[in-house]
Amino acid sequence: MAEKKITTVSDLKKYAKGTVVEFPPFGDGQPFVARIRRPSMMKLALEGKFPNELIVKANELFAGDSSAVNPDDDDTMKAVKGVIDVIAEASFIEPTYREIKENIDLTDDQMMFLFNYSQQGIKALSDFRTNAES
Repeated sequence: MAEKKITTVSDLKKYAKGTVVEFPPFGDGQPFVARIRRPSMMKLALEGKFPNELIVKANELFAGDSSAVNPDDDDTMKAVKGVIDVIAEASFIEPTYREIKENIDLTDDQMMFLFNYSQQGIKALSDFRTNAES
């Protein structure tokens, strides 16, 4: 077994700059590529980024509770959208989420793609593409 190499501060700085990823497209011939990072959900909660009314919903989503999303319940859908907005604000580096919102709405696929990435990193991207192609 190879000896493990200590991660350098230089490497950490590179990781902090985020990863360039290709999101599901807006439409045919309309790709969307952005630089994003995986935010710390604990840090976001401690910083008060999740309003009190979103904390329970965020916890359900992060725990993988499939009943957390009820498309027939407007309050649930607003809470889910609120959680994803917080994650998007913390995730997008280039362009920023504010720049995106000022110009276009992300598609549902793009929002779920971002949520999956925020929870599982690069592994989620291959899983998402596999599931989307099925």
